[in-house]
Amino acid sequence: MTETTTVRPLRADAVPGWDLEADVVIAGYGVAGAAAAIEAARAGAEVLVLERTGGWGGAAAQSGGFIYLGGGTALQKALGFEDTPENMERFLLAALGPGVDEAKIHDYCQGSVEHFDWLVAQGVPFKEEFWGEPGWEPPHDEGLMYSGGENAAPFHTIATPAPRGHLPQMQNKRTGEKGGGYMLMKPLTDTAEKLGVRAEYDIRIQRLIVDDTDRVVGVVAKRYGRPLHIRARRGVVLATGSFAYQRQMIENYAPRLIGRPAAAIEEHDGIGIRIAQALGADLAHMDATEVAFFGDPQMLARGILVNGRGQRFIAEDTYPGRIGQATLIQQDNEAFLILDEAALEQALTTETSTPFFRQPPTWAAESVEELEGEMGLPAGALQATVDVYNRHAERGQDPLLGKKTEWVRPIGTPVAGFDMRGFTAGFTLGGLRTDLDARVLHVSGEPIAGLYAAGRCTSGICAGGYASGSSLGDGSFYGRRAGRAAAGN
Repeated sequence: MTETTTVRPLRADAVPGWDLEADVVIAGYGVAGAAAAIEAARAGAEVLVLERTGGWGGAAAQSGGFIYLGGGTALQKALGFEDTPENMERFLLAALGPGVDEAKIHDYCQGSVEHFDWLVAQGVPFKEEFWGEPGWEPPHDEGLMYSGGENAAPFHTIATPAPRGHLPQMQNKRTGEKGGGYMLMKPLTDTAEKLGVRAEYDIRIQRLIVDDTDRVVGVVAKRYGRPLHIRARRGVVLATGSFAYQRQMIENYAPRLIGRPAAAIEEHDGIGIRIAQALGADLAHMDATEVAFFGDPQMLARGILVNGRGQRFIAEDTYPGRIGQATLIQQDNEAFLILDEAALEQALTTETSTPFFRQPPTWAAESVEELEGEMGLPAGALQATVDVYNRHAERGQDPLLGKKTEWVRPIGTPVAGFDMRGFTAGFTLGGLRTDLDARVLHVSGEPIAGLYAAGRCTSGICAGGYASGSSLGDGSFYGRRAGRAAAGN
């Protein structure tokens, strides 16, 4: 039997018997699934979570843990930052497009403060400390950071800059191993367990089950090769993650990520998207991707980043994910960092959250002209770029791309070049189209009865751009909506 036929829905009258059942059945125990489980249980539903691995957490537990929230959260206020839902919305509309779901962004911004309070009420800890240096995440347990380029060009002229990367506090933090994502997931799953949520592990969902009205009433799954038929009396919630590791889907929808998935887990195989597609579910922004750039932001901000023609193309002090997208999508994945000796020494002696992104120079030279030749760039190209940059940097200005004055300094000699071609990886942002109640929408625009979804198997608030914390943010936010809607169905 081909993969296409196995994802087609099974009719309920063909089910030989129900192996498991609950009011609300949730597929996936990452942040969206956990949030859905909590709210469904609080709404009075009997809840069953199906997780394909041996334990809870998903990609969320392995992530840095940023949750993108704003509008005037208690943490923002405690640290002296002013923000409003309207200001947050202006930034997100500018940064996450083109083609954003404006209603969803408005909804998310208006509910952001309440969502922060909800997370705190579930036991998620946030330390009242701000980390203001360039970086992917704070090096310690600071709770707030700029995580989307809000204070960099061009966004600082569109909306008043405010840090919105809220990071759960983590003791004995080990970046890339055990960080804020674990401290987000642990309280949520503890809360779910206290509410009586059941979890079954090592279960892979394969198909949806529908009744004779095409309403979703359960799922077909497998555990250790044995088929299971699981009944959902009220609704099914898909919280199965992205399609970053489904080769055919990557080739079909997001080919720039071929060979470079990251910031996701291998279980992100798009199954939730495919089984809903088999029911006629609509999709949105399947080409959208987050793109990480494996460079130390402390080094990037102090130098200039040029493309394969020796030209600058982005403000180097902006959000690294924005640099990654620009490099992969607009510059054919070609980037070179130019840094003089003084700037490099300064970066290496500055505490930073991403020292494992540092690398030795690929080339070193006594002059820009010599470096240009060693790098194989067209004669005069890099020299012209550095001349223009230095001319304005003498006055602390960057009229070309708008880098902030604190990072603008003439490039001297000796000078080094870092080959950063191919230093990108990412994960997918597109998925099922859902409404504000997390109902999965049919291609006709109507909700598919009994089917809900949240997290990276859906198209959330991001349509093209990205800000760190958007995935955990809209995943948990709309996971809650999905749980409530499914329980009340």
